[in-house]
Amino acid sequence: MRRTELLIIGAGMIGVMTAKFLVDNGYKDITIIEKNYPGSGGTFRCATGIRASFTSEEHVELMKEAIDLWPKLAEQHNFQYRRDGYIWLISNEKDLDMFKRVVKFHHQHGVPTRIISPEEIREIVPTIRLEKIIAGVHDPLAGKADCFESLLKILRYLRDNGVKIHDHTLAEKIVVENDRAKGVETSRGFIEAEKILVAAGYGSKKILETAGIDIPMYNLPKHALITEAYKPLFKPLLIDWDTASYIVQVIHGGFLIGANIDEEPDKPALNRIEYLYLAAKIWTKFFPWLSEVRVLRYWTGYYVMTPDHHPVIGPIGEVENVYIATGFSGHGFMMSPVVGKIMAEYIIEGKTKNKNAERLSPARFKKGELIKEIAVFG
Repeated sequence: MRRTELLIIGAGMIGVMTAKFLVDNGYKDITIIEKNYPGSGGTFRCATGIRASFTSEEHVELMKEAIDLWPKLAEQHNFQYRRDGYIWLISNEKDLDMFKRVVKFHHQHGVPTRIISPEEIREIVPTIRLEKIIAGVHDPLAGKADCFESLLKILRYLRDNGVKIHDHTLAEKIVVENDRAKGVETSRGFIEAEKILVAAGYGSKKILETAGIDIPMYNLPKHALITEAYKPLFKPLLIDWDTASYIVQVIHGGFLIGANIDEEPDKPALNRIEYLYLAAKIWTKFFPWLSEVRVLRYWTGYYVMTPDHHPVIGPIGEVENVYIATGFSGHGFMMSPVVGKIMAEYIIEGKTKNKNAERLSPARFKKGELIKEIAVFG
């Protein structure tokens, strides 16, 4: 039998970032288990984007804090982070009217987005064609970080500070007695724990069910590709709102493209040749030169969705020493600094000072207090 003060299930960016903030606060007896290898879930499959341009107060305010933390983390752990912005491309008057309201909402919360003309878009993205685009929304606060480098550098920091990290270790069952978790049965034996954080993406649902806890989530298959690396051509991440698709030239030079293709929830994320045609059709209209660019890799993954497209973070409630951080609906990487900080507060102090985070607790589902978010794409 092994014993630890805190057991974190899941070595993606959320679990790793939580451990980082705990270590910073002197909390050292931490064990992280991961069923595959660190980052193998959503972290290493994400688009690397970081933004506060959402449509709910909770997302906007939490991401403002995350954006303040990202450059500090990049400097501390020596990984790349750039504030290159986002541009949302708008092709009809109805969507433009909606985004005017969204921009007003952003300004009320201190996010400096603005409506820009096609001419202004071309100034920022010189090679783009905009025949059907009537306007854009520019978010200069948004940016991107290297998902591989950031996770691995912070993992090194954790190892150097005594955090135990066990990969290829599957959490099978949370053992509960008298409404308190004793520990977790794993594929490598039982681990006794004073506290448990479940941060295992959609796997969190199955793990928590072993303790009698049901969290409403579903897996939505998603697709992405990346091309060979090229010299820098444009800086912002671009979103075609009409097709819910995006393109970004990542820090290492490749063009990463995500295109929204109809998928059924909780189905296997399988490669589909029609995705490649769709991605090419959407983005070669904006960048004809993309037709000559070689695709290096194509992969699939999941957005771990909740009914209101917001994460589930905080104490479980039914089991007093179990916490959850999952269901980020495609936004876990970008939110990880602020969520890691918040979860560290919960674990050390039993509560958080962040009122927006409190509204994202699992209790909102039973209370019917869902929070609407429409700015989900890819």
